[in-house]
Amino acid sequence: MLVERMTKNLSTESIFSRKYGLLSKEEASENAKRIEDACFAAANEHFNKEPDGDGSSAVQLYAKETSKQMLEVLKKGPRPKEDGEVTVVSESRAPGKTVFDISGGHRAFIDAEEARELLSPLTEKGDLYTKICFSNRSFGIDAALIAEPILTSLKEQLKEVDLSDIVAGRPEDEALEVMRIFSSALEGCVLRYLNLSDNALGEKGVRAFGALLKSQNSLEELYLMNDGISEEAAKALNELVPSTEKIKILHFHNNMTGDEGADAISQILKRSPALEDFRCSSTRVASEGGIALSEALEACTRLKKLDLRDNIFGVDAGIALSKTIGKLVGLTEVYLSYLNLEDEGATVIANALKQSAPSLDVLEIAGNEITAKAASALAECVVSKQFLRKLNLSENELKDEGAVVIGKALEGHTQLKELDLNTNMIRRVGARCLVQAVSSKPDFVLLNINGNAISDEGIDELKEILKAGQNSVGVLGPLDENDPEGEGEDEGEEEAEGEDGTAGDEGELESKLQHLKVDQE
Repeated sequence: MLVERMTKNLSTESIFSRKYGLLSKEEASENAKRIEDACFAAANEHFNKEPDGDGSSAVQLYAKETSKQMLEVLKKGPRPKEDGEVTVVSESRAPGKTVFDISGGHRAFIDAEEARELLSPLTEKGDLYTKICFSNRSFGIDAALIAEPILTSLKEQLKEVDLSDIVAGRPEDEALEVMRIFSSALEGCVLRYLNLSDNALGEKGVRAFGALLKSQNSLEELYLMNDGISEEAAKALNELVPSTEKIKILHFHNNMTGDEGADAISQILKRSPALEDFRCSSTRVASEGGIALSEALEACTRLKKLDLRDNIFGVDAGIALSKTIGKLVGLTEVYLSYLNLEDEGATVIANALKQSAPSLDVLEIAGNEITAKAASALAECVVSKQFLRKLNLSENELKDEGAVVIGKALEGHTQLKELDLNTNMIRRVGARCLVQAVSSKPDFVLLNINGNAISDEGIDELKEILKAGQNSVGVLGPLDENDPEGEGEDEGEEEAEGEDGTAGDEGELESKLQHLKVDQE
């Protein structure tokens, strides 16, 4: 396996082959076999001498030596041909489309020498790199100083810059200085894409990138995920980013923004009329901040994708959000899971979506303590969304009554591919209705009803329904967390089943659907 892998790596285009020439497969195979033989022999000898005798240090030596000798072969290049020429990789670089990316492989620290080697292709004449990705490489100050003049020389041509995860494991002072070096080098670039995620920025980091941020007036995509964006950092962003009129994608996932920080972000939103994709998930935003964000989003009339998952909005913020959602007619994906919306918040949002977003194809509203009381509003919304591909209502409390209502509402949705109602205290009646709703959809992929309380007989029935329909049993997701003897419906609410297995209350549940109508216009 190692020989095959080395052969492939030695004969595949890389930064080394561009500089030293590309080995043929035959020459690569010869070198790979020679390297493996020599390194195995060295490791075997080491194993016989090592005190502990468990082989771990021998394996490390084996890996280290093979890597070392592979590098030597790459730098040596291919054997000269008879006419004195070697095979050198010729690159066809399309102007405006060339990408330079060193993010592959394991995360690693790089020093000045490695930086000089890695970045050498950027110094070659005739290159027109417009996108660079330095992600997954931890730069020290010495490495950053090597990169600085190279980046400065590319200012006029760069359009997309990915500096995510470039200081991992570095002390704060060193990390901040690296950020300042990159920021200064790239100041004045006319970028459309900038990714500064995974750098634990905080306010100090944001300000370290201040020169770069302040010089940007044409950004279309800005990513600041997992960056420690606190209240102070959010305020710094609002201060330092001068223009967001062209921003189409803005992502703040997994930060510690809070309500005050959300207020600062809302100021950015108000200046972003072209925004199409906004993500502010897992940012510790509560009711006050949720209301501020919801009201600010009214300015984003072109919004297509909205992701606010995993915050602490509550009912009041849900109501504020519903007023905005009703005006965002272009929405196609809405992610509102784990927002503490409860029935009241879920109902007003469903009612708002019913009147807007005709092309909605993804709706996720899991983990919001939604009961059967809100099921009718959700069903009316779902009925009006004939392009729906994915619906996620998991980890709520819909029980059989809610599941039946939702299942009936989905019967005519030919484009539905995924339906998730796991962990909803659903029993046999509700599960049957959901399976019946998807069994006739030939392109359906996954029904997740795990974590409920479906009897063994009920599960057998579900499989039979799927076999009889246009789907295979394979669309039924795992049931390892289903509890056949679980609570499901409360004892006082448990339906009585007849001889044919139908629930006595099923007719009553179905009757609640009679008022659901799709606006044909």
